[in-house]
Amino acid sequence: MKIDAHQHYWRIDRGDYFWMGPHVQPIFRDFMPEDLASELTAAGVEKTVVVQAADTVAETEFLLDLAARNDSIAAVVGWVDVMADDAVATLKRLTDSGKLKSIRPMLQDIEDTFYILQPQAIETLAALPGLGLVFDALVQPRHLPVIAALADRLPNLSIVVDHCAKPFIAKGVMEPWKSDIAALALRPNVFLKLSGLLTEAASGAGLEAIAPYAAHALTCFGPERTMFGSDWPVLTLASGYQDWIGMAEALTAHLTAAEKDAVFGGTAARFYGIG
Repeated sequence: MKIDAHQHYWRIDRGDYFWMGPHVQPIFRDFMPEDLASELTAAGVEKTVVVQAADTVAETEFLLDLAARNDSIAAVVGWVDVMADDAVATLKRLTDSGKLKSIRPMLQDIEDTFYILQPQAIETLAALPGLGLVFDALVQPRHLPVIAALADRLPNLSIVVDHCAKPFIAKGVMEPWKSDIAALALRPNVFLKLSGLLTEAASGAGLEAIAPYAAHALTCFGPERTMFGSDWPVLTLASGYQDWIGMAEALTAHLTAAEKDAVFGGTAARFYGIG
């Protein structure tokens, strides 16, 4: 089964996509399942993981409602305030749907790099495995040592780093991202999404710009801990869906058939519990 492990849907009039502004004007409109359906069919993608794009429980409920009405959505990555006293109670309620599989604080937008290591946050995250949930880390390179510390603190919590931690591709900077990715990969409970790289590259950049970063990440984590994601519709700021599929296939061309199956579906299925 081919799985897109990272994509978004949103409806602008819901009013909580506070990060959207002039810098993302082309995607400042509604994107719903019917807008992606033909792309999924053309790419042979059977299931997707839809990921939160607003730091509200209301948006998570919106995504869970979409998932209940669309068979293509296999899992939802939602949001709760990990610092709230009622965070675990909220998660218990949201998991009743059966499709909430992970939570994702928007760490990249929080000034405090060490935010997720605060005691209340740790207490919330420690409850995730017991609820059948995993953790999506939306981070930047500055967070990689923090995620390593989190993985050590909670070895039973499965963690996936979104977008390879958004390396500074446009600037051609590899370090300390390169060393920190290698160190993080030593933690067996940490996984990686091969996604979001084109939008970190310079405008008009293609495969050559992202290849060194993707190759390093894939080498460090291996196919069994790497999963393909599109980051659609954010992807459309830099590329089309089918173009990114082609690039991802080129980046994994050296793998065996079984290893490719892992990257393009098996790893995500195992990580998110997709049957």
